[in-house]
Amino acid sequence: MARAKAESSLDNFGEDSFIEGLERLVAAADAEAGFTEMGKAAFDAQVVDHLSNRLQVEDWYARHPEIDEQQITQPLIGLGLPRTGSTALACLLAEDPAVRSLRNWEAMAPCPPPQAASQHTDPRIARAEASMVRRDQLFPRMKIMLPSTATGPTECQTFMAQDFKSQLFQAFARIPSYVQWLNYEADLVPTYRYVKRVLKLLQWRCPPNRWRLKNPSHSVFIAALEQVFPDARYVMTHRDVASVLPSVADVYYELSQAYSDKVDKKFLARQNADWTELGLRRLMAFREAGNEHRFFDIHFAPFQKDPFPTLERLYDFLGETFTPEARARMQAWRESMPRDKHGTHTYDLAEFDIDLAAVRERFRFYTDRYGVAVAA
Repeated sequence: MARAKAESSLDNFGEDSFIEGLERLVAAADAEAGFTEMGKAAFDAQVVDHLSNRLQVEDWYARHPEIDEQQITQPLIGLGLPRTGSTALACLLAEDPAVRSLRNWEAMAPCPPPQAASQHTDPRIARAEASMVRRDQLFPRMKIMLPSTATGPTECQTFMAQDFKSQLFQAFARIPSYVQWLNYEADLVPTYRYVKRVLKLLQWRCPPNRWRLKNPSHSVFIAALEQVFPDARYVMTHRDVASVLPSVADVYYELSQAYSDKVDKKFLARQNADWTELGLRRLMAFREAGNEHRFFDIHFAPFQKDPFPTLERLYDFLGETFTPEARARMQAWRESMPRDKHGTHTYDLAEFDIDLAAVRERFRFYTDRYGVAVAA
């Protein structure tokens, strides 16, 4: 915290909701992560960066309290498992000029808040592009697994991380005590209030304010999310869990191996299987508690084959117009980003000790309920 204050020349972190998460995260990293020296340095730098961004957000609010008058109304929030086509969906939806997405460059550095006139020439775009080049050098398989651009949409994990209650950290560090606390004990309501606070800041000078958001980890924290975004509508992507789990575990491995030489692939598979079951059960309970009408379901295979019939139904569900301009921009994006553009994501299933038949049996409660196609 002292380093963040010194680097930003600011000293107000706002509400202290982040303190417990920060303490638990650092304790878990010290005791459990097994970082290399480079891993320790990268972790420290990331924590300081999150704190510095938090200081800057509070500084803007202190100088412009009218930002808090902004309204976040009926956001469409993407839920469901990772690796289910949710990124492609987010990218397609972001092409509609009538809506607002959270872009990579502004997630990395939300301050100063973007302005409509300069949002496409903001110098942070070039900085984000340079950061992604470095990412590709450090994690060479990531562009195959999760292709992204500086101006493309991203998840709000970074803003949750600025409150230090985020799944972001477990993606690159073995921190089971923090994960246990996060999933079963932490209060995420202040975290989502903070996310809303940053979204207000971002739309203040840069409309529109019809947000399209997505974050698979919201499934685990859906009760807290609902308290802060009570008028949200949801789109849930579906895919055979046996196709999802090893792919997610391999993403975690790719991120973790750069920071530790003690990465256990079997642990990553078990952790993700447990997280997946927890998130699906909580999300299904939420849906069944009178919220089904707020959900639109998308299945992986037909959406991958041709997304436009699904998108037309989604716009009908939202009561919004699917304009020719939005359709044309989405088609152009799809043609520029074919699946497997950077190569095919492959992994050795045996190294993760995943029994596909056992996975399918474990998650029948989900696949049967939503008619999820199971691979032969």
